[in-house]
Parts: sequence; structure tokens; C-alpha cells
Amino acid sequence: MSAALASTAASVREAPAREFTGQPDQADASLGGIRKLIGEMLAPKVIDVDLKAEYPQEFLRALGAAGGYAGAVAPEFGGNGLGLKHVIQVMEEASKLCLSTGFLIWCQTACARYIQMSGNTALQAEFLPRIARGELLVGTGLSNTVKSCDTIEDFRLSAKRVDGGYLVNGVLPWVSNLGPAHYFATGCPVEGQARGDDALVFILVDCQQPGFKLVDCAHFVALDGTRTLACHFRDAIVPDCMVLSHPGQSATYIRRIKPGMILTQMGMGLGLIEACVGMMKQSNKSHAHVNQFLDDQAGDIDAVLQDARAASYALADALSANPQAEVVLDVLKLRLAGGEYSVKAAHAAMLHMGAKGYLQKSPAQRRLRESYFIAIVTPAIKHLRREIARIEGANAAANTAAKEAA
Repeated sequence: MSAALASTAASVREAPAREFTGQPDQADASLGGIRKLIGEMLAPKVIDVDLKAEYPQEFLRALGAAGGYAGAVAPEFGGNGLGLKHVIQVMEEASKLCLSTGFLIWCQTACARYIQMSGNTALQAEFLPRIARGELLVGTGLSNTVKSCDTIEDFRLSAKRVDGGYLVNGVLPWVSNLGPAHYFATGCPVEGQARGDDALVFILVDCQQPGFKLVDCAHFVALDGTRTLACHFRDAIVPDCMVLSHPGQSATYIRRIKPGMILTQMGMGLGLIEACVGMMKQSNKSHAHVNQFLDDQAGDIDAVLQDARAASYALADALSANPQAEVVLDVLKLRLAGGEYSVKAAHAAMLHMGAKGYLQKSPAQRRLRESYFIAIVTPAIKHLRREIARIEGANAAANTAAKEAA
């Protein structure tokens, strides 16, 4: 797997059409300030976020003020021009300490990018600067949309075209980073349209709008501090000014947003795996003589981490240069490795730490619980394997047909 990740990173970096020129000095300065903020504001709150389900709102707003979301936004709307690589790096830094916060950063930046990739310039001008600064907190409700487009489950929302907008009904069971004054993006089919990816409407939802209600839902073994709520729509009218993509545009819109949405989740995996490697190395200072008999060693996990990081950054630059770059299969395979190795690394760290890792406030047991989130959040490991098999099968069939035609 490590060799495959290294090959992916090399092949993406070598493609001249995909080059994206960031600003290394600017990125280093930005990340330095963000690391300091994480140490001062987030580190003291990690256990409360995990065990008390404390939502780290003050940190999220401060992170925006420090430029932590600016990579997802174009410079004309308050972005920093550093692109998706910076988004991943910020998420990675937070996830080294707290995966809940890393995930919330993904929610914020993913929604920002959905708006950025839309054709709604008025919405961009109104919302993106506030999202980038952390003044407005936002979520992403596209889990059901993505799984439904990939024929894994049925759509939970439906829309009907009405004068000036869309009438939306249904329930989304779990959407994160929400609150009364928050917004989130979602997508669903429109009545009267032909079925398929091009028959959807994508919308930005105001959590305070008429016909919409947030409902407290189930509680989780990890990431319970992410303000994850159920979203109930009952004849909620979403005006055209809040539409990201109409039917007839949605298939192209999905192709623009989906690879980056999936790739940036690697920030969570990279940060968690690095933290697990650190715990393994720390344990080896006193227990290397017995830890050497465990299956997964720190050096082995770290080698995969370095290759995964290089591949993630290379693909991020490719998608920053061209959101529709032909890297979908690479992104899916990398994200699959991110989920699998997060679980492997957390399991290895737990075994290295032994009884110390089994304490309620130990980071080892928390990272193990968090790792399963990376494995099951959309797209889950089983979803990724299914899509990879589908794409590779289609590619093989096309190659066979081309050979036969020749």
C-alpha cells in the first residue's frame, strides 16, 4: 500500500497540466499561527469536547479569524490563495489533537467550497467572506445526497419547483456543525424531473428559516461534540437566491465538488495517524523490548503516513488548479487508504500503550474510537471499495471494447 501511495503522489506531481503554484512562505506563516492557536485554545478543551460533548465554538471562530478556512475560498472573497492543500494542513494540525475539531473544520471548509464552486455570484459575495473569517459557521448535509447518487440509499429529501424557489420536505438524520444561526448545504431530487445526477437541486439552508427545524438526535461514542443534529423540512421554501445548482446543472456541479470534498477528509486521517505514531514512539522509550513483537511498528505506519501526506498534497494542488482534473480514482483509493490506516494506526497505538491506553482520559482509547469515524463517515470504506470496483470495472470494459473495435 505504501508503494502505491508513493506512486500516486509521484504521478500527480509530474503532470504539468495539474500544477498549482501556492505560496510556501505564506503557508508556513499561516500554519505557524494556527499551531499556536491550537495549543492555546483547543488543547485545554480536548477532553471536554470528547467526554462532555462540548462544542468548540470559540476556537472555530478564532480559527477563522486566523485564516484557517481561507484556503477553501478565492482571494476575491477573502481567501488566501493557498488552495486545498492548506485546507488539509489546517485540518491535519487540529486532528493531531482532536478529531472532532478536525471534522468541524472539514464541515466549514467543505460548505465554503460548495458555495465557491457554484455559479451563484451573489451568494458567494454575501457568504464566503463571513465563512472564511469564522463569523458564520456552516455544515454540509451531502452524505445522503452522495450515497443516493451512488445508489447506496434512497434520497431523504424531495423538492418541488414553486414560484421563486423550491418547496422542500423530508428529514436528514445527521448533519454536523449546526446551530440556530448556522447554514448548511444539501441536495435532493426535484419532482417532475427525470431521474439521475442532473435532476437535483443543491441549496444553502438557513437553520432559522420557516418550515425548518433542528432536532437533537442520537449520541455517539466519539465526535459527540460536533453539534450533529437532525434536520426536519416541512414545506420549507428555499428561494432561488439560496440555490447552488439547479436541475440541468447538477451533474456538472457534482463533478466539481465531489473529488475535493472526499480528498480534504484526508486531513483528519493524516492528523490522527501522526498522533498514533507519536504514541507508539513514546511507548517505545520504555517498552520497545516488548512492543517489538507487535504486528504494526511505528516506522511502518510512519512510512505509509509520509506517502499518504505527499499524495494528499499533490492531489490537492491538482484539484486547486482544476476542480475537474482526472484524478477521481486516485482520490478514492487514497481516501480508502486513509480510512484503513487510521484504524490500523489507532489499533497499533492502543496495543503499544497497553493498560495506560485503556484509561478513560487516555488519548489512545479516544483515538481508537475516533478512527472508526474516519472509516465510516461518508464515503465509508465499503462505499469507497464499491465505487473503486465500479470505476475499474467500467474502465476495463471500455478498454476491452476499444481493443475489439480495433
